[in-house]
Amino acid sequence: MEYKYDYLIVGAGLFGASFAQMMTERGKRCLVIEKREAVGGNIATETIDGITVHKFGAHIFHTSDKRVWDYVNRFAEFNNFVNSPIANYKGKLYNLPFNMFTFYQLWGCKTPAEARAVIESQRAAYGNNEPKNLEEKALMSVGEDVYKTLIKGYTEKQWGRDCKYLPAFIIGRVPLRFTFDNNYFTDRYQGIPIGGYSQMVKNMLLGADVVLGVDYFADRKKWDGMGETVLYTGEIDRFFDYKYGALEYRSLRFETETLDVEDYQGNAVVNYTDFETPYTRIIEHKHFEKTYGGGKTVITHEYPKKFEKGDEPYYPINDDKNTELYKRYTADAALQKNVLFGGRLAGYKYYDMDDTVAAAFELAQKIK
Repeated sequence: MEYKYDYLIVGAGLFGASFAQMMTERGKRCLVIEKREAVGGNIATETIDGITVHKFGAHIFHTSDKRVWDYVNRFAEFNNFVNSPIANYKGKLYNLPFNMFTFYQLWGCKTPAEARAVIESQRAAYGNNEPKNLEEKALMSVGEDVYKTLIKGYTEKQWGRDCKYLPAFIIGRVPLRFTFDNNYFTDRYQGIPIGGYSQMVKNMLLGADVVLGVDYFADRKKWDGMGETVLYTGEIDRFFDYKYGALEYRSLRFETETLDVEDYQGNAVVNYTDFETPYTRIIEHKHFEKTYGGGKTVITHEYPKKFEKGDEPYYPINDDKNTELYKRYTADAALQKNVLFGGRLAGYKYYDMDDTVAAAFELAQKIK
């Protein structure tokens, strides 16, 4: 059988676009299909009143991998944005990540030694046993005040359940910084593409054919017949028609509005860490590119929600049950001929953007 394309790539998100670019650069013929009416997946951006808006939550590119940084800079000029979110707990403001400003706001500590002493005294109350859940891990890591003020409510909203019933690994290592440094990330390179991620992805896809607004599953036989090899970046359980059951996710709902004020909150991201506030954060988009002037601003309220059919799957629930289910799907995926799987949905894992690009590099390198 003679195929029109070497690769059919299902999904025009960052992974699919990166792989398409790498293969096109090798002289391969690539067709990219996307169910949405725009490229970029969840990093897609749009312009409203001259302001670049992150349509599906804030995305700040950060990495310590120079190869990845140099690669994305081929397709966009990045600004010097530094992520320094603020936490709002019942009307009081705190700096994030947890640093000396945070400890001063909580306890009036002015030196690292004072802050360490408070945290160590609170940690000691919970011992050093292996934590059974997220709450125990957080209390053993940062103590009661930081946990109850800045972690507990936000996390329970995000995951839809009490921290006592969440696995400990969800929060990883809780970073404590005993410096007055508000830079959320520690990576060497950080920024946002000027003009938005969508334009960056469009530049990556130059040379490939792109078809938008099509559902791969609506005419799977037709699309499979277009490419010699398929790269699938969607939900892995859907690819196999949920034969072992559906993997679980958490989803998000976004409410975006334009306001007739110059500046709404003075910062790009403000997290609301109490449980009673229904949203987890408010994003004010103009601060990402410092698009000041014009007398308007665009803000987005971000609401976590239970994932239901038709929702966008954002965060995989990587508990024991879902991990075992995913292993069954990956075993079937390994048996597929001329089908590759990649990206956060096919991998059932939350990837940072630099990890996504690095994974595309890895896949491309495996192909001779």
